[in-house]
Amino acid sequence: MKLIASMWTIAIALCLLGAAFADELTTSGDAKSLGFSAARLARIAPWYQARIDSFSPSDGIVPGAVVTIAKGGKLAYLQAIGFQDRAKTIPMKTNSIFWIASMSKPVTSVAAMIMVDDGKLDLDAPVARYLPELGDMRVAIEKTDAATGKTEHGLDLPKRPMTVRDLLRHTSGIVYPELDFAFPERGLADAASEAGIRYVHMLYSWADATAYRRDTTLADFASVLARLPLAHQPGEFWEYGLSADVLGRVVEVASGEPLDRFLQNRIFTPLQMVDTGFYVPEEKLGRLVDSPMPERPRIWDVTKPPKLFSGGGGLVSTAPDYLRFCQMLLNDGELDGVRLLTPQAVKEMTTNALPHDIRIFGNEVGPLAGRSFGLGFAIRTDPVSSWTPGAVGSFTWAGLWGTYFWIDPAEKLVGLQMIQAAPGKGRDAVPFAGINHLAYGALTIAEPPSFAPPAVPTIVSPETLAD
Repeated sequence: MKLIASMWTIAIALCLLGAAFADELTTSGDAKSLGFSAARLARIAPWYQARIDSFSPSDGIVPGAVVTIAKGGKLAYLQAIGFQDRAKTIPMKTNSIFWIASMSKPVTSVAAMIMVDDGKLDLDAPVARYLPELGDMRVAIEKTDAATGKTEHGLDLPKRPMTVRDLLRHTSGIVYPELDFAFPERGLADAASEAGIRYVHMLYSWADATAYRRDTTLADFASVLARLPLAHQPGEFWEYGLSADVLGRVVEVASGEPLDRFLQNRIFTPLQMVDTGFYVPEEKLGRLVDSPMPERPRIWDVTKPPKLFSGGGGLVSTAPDYLRFCQMLLNDGELDGVRLLTPQAVKEMTTNALPHDIRIFGNEVGPLAGRSFGLGFAIRTDPVSSWTPGAVGSFTWAGLWGTYFWIDPAEKLVGLQMIQAAPGKGRDAVPFAGINHLAYGALTIAEPPSFAPPAVPTIVSPETLAD
């Protein structure tokens, strides 16, 4: 009986300890004890308010934000600012729900690495091992006749198979197909049509598009994608695209369950991410932040359950939920006594994974941005050149509508911005660098240790000095 009583005592203590850990990320601690200036933290909300007030909803921005900062595993700042609707009638809440778009990609990347830790997924295996339909994909090429100057487009065999690692680091050659219509000189559409393949315009689009709708499945999406050309040879180019969506399908096959269920069972429930998923249930719709573009078809109608679980852009979440996800990564894969990933897996994800001779398409990574890419995150690699402050080794990503996070292991710092603003003028209202500068600017500088000379002088003999 004493043994049983002791076991219950230990169990209750562990539960209470877990609750105490959880409270550290929900209740703001003393700013000074966490290494911040309270006065400087107080500048954050007025800065956001001023930026939001300088634009109108017609500019494509919802007039509100949620900002949170944690340091050393403790909450330093959590503030709701403005309103969650364009009409400015519903005050923003700290747990208002946002469509996080491409901030879904790190979550899917973590899901894949859980499968690696489980021994069910091989990073360097061909993707075709899990998705055979992608095994026959070809690469778009162009050839220019030196004599006539005429350029022809066609398809070539890959030099090597696309791997799971390629999906995680965006070197698969799978891009966002609509970019070819912004950069037609690449000839993807021409290469496809000349090979007798119907190229799907705006596969991932603002409008209702073929194979990438909420009423289809990831399996349907993969079968259509298999008929499109790769933009690059696998492993030769870094280009942002649909790799994470394909990775989501790989996780489904490797785990044997739909992506939504896997994420719920292996990530959201263990981390107590209570408001994160692929749609917002009816009882929570009062906390859903408005779309910044009501006049155009929404990319995702997140008010209804989908069939397509987009690992690249389909999730909704809150600032407190995503903060827990970030803190787990900062803790090398563990939070509140629950381990999701091994420290080695987190290290691999947050270490530069791009070869030195990789070519870059776009400006999200590369020398100008001062950062490279790991397995799911952009990583700061240049101590001088960077868009934003932070130590080398900091890792980050953002979403289409302005949601953004970064994790700085050197400072043990997590920062998170939740807004809903359309690309262009609306999103330019709140640049990512703003919250970075405000957060680092609020850090206090440690005082040097005081030095008091000894009360009695020390007499040193000539012999000691000689030694």
